[in-house]
Amino acid sequence: MLYAKQIKEVLDKDRWKHANKQLIAKMLAEYMYEDMIQPEVVAESELTAYKLVVNSRKFYHFLARKRYFDSFDVKVDSIEVEEDERKKEAASAVEFLLDIQPLIGMSPETAGHLIKELNHTLLADAHISKDGSVRSDDLIHEDYAWLEGKMTGHPWITYNKGRIGFGYDDYLAYAPEQQKQVKLLWIGVHRNRASFQAVQGHNYQTLIDQELTTDEKETFQSELEKSNVDPEHYYLMPVHEWQWKNNIIQQFADDLAYGYIIPLGKGKDNYLPQQSIRTFVNQTNEKKHHVKLPMSILNTLVYRGLPSERTLIAPEITSFIKGIYEKDPFLKEDCQVILPGEVASINVDHRNYDLLKQAPYQYLEMLGVIFRESIYSYLEEGEQAITLAALLYEDAEGKPYIQSLIEHSGLTPEKWIENLLQVVMDPLLHFLYQYGTVFSPHGQNTILVLKDYKPHRLAVKDFVDDVNISDQPFEELRGLTDDLKQVLRSEPPEGLTQFIFTGLFICHLRYLASILDNHQLLPETEFWKTLSHSIVDYQKKFPHLEDRFKLFDFFKPEFTKLCLNRNRMVDYGYEDGEDRPHASEYGTVTNALAHCLVR
Repeated sequence: MLYAKQIKEVLDKDRWKHANKQLIAKMLAEYMYEDMIQPEVVAESELTAYKLVVNSRKFYHFLARKRYFDSFDVKVDSIEVEEDERKKEAASAVEFLLDIQPLIGMSPETAGHLIKELNHTLLADAHISKDGSVRSDDLIHEDYAWLEGKMTGHPWITYNKGRIGFGYDDYLAYAPEQQKQVKLLWIGVHRNRASFQAVQGHNYQTLIDQELTTDEKETFQSELEKSNVDPEHYYLMPVHEWQWKNNIIQQFADDLAYGYIIPLGKGKDNYLPQQSIRTFVNQTNEKKHHVKLPMSILNTLVYRGLPSERTLIAPEITSFIKGIYEKDPFLKEDCQVILPGEVASINVDHRNYDLLKQAPYQYLEMLGVIFRESIYSYLEEGEQAITLAALLYEDAEGKPYIQSLIEHSGLTPEKWIENLLQVVMDPLLHFLYQYGTVFSPHGQNTILVLKDYKPHRLAVKDFVDDVNISDQPFEELRGLTDDLKQVLRSEPPEGLTQFIFTGLFICHLRYLASILDNHQLLPETEFWKTLSHSIVDYQKKFPHLEDRFKLFDFFKPEFTKLCLNRNRMVDYGYEDGEDRPHASEYGTVTNALAHCLVR
């Protein structure tokens, strides 16, 4: 029977139970943070005992440590479910979801789809557990592209590997944690159907000459000639095999029939998928572009397509970001920040969906490609790039990846974290305060460059999806073109500050602080004091920006609480709308930095 061997190896009872218990602990912690559930406090000491009432017959009991930012660290082995006065370990994440459904007002439709996402996530977690985690002491020597495949998914979103649209065969072939190299398919698209964009100094021919060998170009040209078309009238572009067989053939059948799209064959280079699933790092030649392709699967809130308007503008956004860098000595010389640019793109609209008013956004993102500069092309001798998300990794024996880095660096934990936060915060704050421009610096977009296992400098990527600008009349933003202003999100002061506050502090650093505290590397309070110091130290360097420090205030007592699980579970559900869903706003979060103020 198909996949019987894999299923037998992976779906071991104990492994499945372990994956469920881990996920339940995460669900409890994050749903408490997002105020979807409000368990009763039973007893308080170093660990707080909680009781969640489902109904008069059923309860969940667990222990958790309260953390800053109104967060909780739920202890996995403490979770029990009591029903009819009998207790047992809680070992079904789906059962827990169904138990809380009426408590949070989740619709049956949403709950049904979410069960599917949770089961996909659990199956992926079981695979990761079966394959065994790599020892942290070994993983610190791993290459950037391969390190991504050892990560376990979004730390906050509980349905973080839903990947709706993938079959089990697709999971085995394309999931990042499977670490299977793939070859990309190439198609020819008539220039009446596609548009090519590039930064100044790049053009279509130079891009293709970089990406394809002479043999590949000749083979693809021959295929176009066999179709009795003029190759000069076509752009060559890569597509992912999954997208080709699941969307492009069916949805672009009209263009295939009339020869506007022509299949050409596989490229020769091998690529490795990254955590985002749709971004690929060239393994045949690491200096070649990283390639971002649409894959119309639903994962962590959105379909993973390429929005047309952002694909078209990607090179212009890169020029804007790099233009700031080139003229700013602090960014260029002091921080030496790396900005791997999205230097070229090809977009293909769907003619029918384009004419449909309020078409579901997933159908406007099906065919395109973005070429991003390789991180390897920026690394100097002795430098090692790691995804910031790697700092949250703990191996099967419980040793954190960051602990191994600290031990090999020769620094104290205090000094290592001080260096880390300075390296990360200085360029992010400078873009924000000096230029009213902000990235979304979550663990996947933010790359830490190490030297001798120490934080050395920062790289930030994914400008097209995650660069946002201030709505204030800043002189530095007056030169933006109308095209850029229409695509970039313009935010009021708190909204812009949120991209760092929530994107970095809540979405990444609160988990890192917890790991450091749990392993007696650095007390949680000291971590947030160090972060406060890094912000104040930056501000002391640029006193002329004082008004903007007040405008984008990281030290105010509370922020609007942005929620990612509530977004899907309560507010948006699985509505197939015309816009991508945004994080939900619900209540406020107590700002730890206000309590660790060190001015």
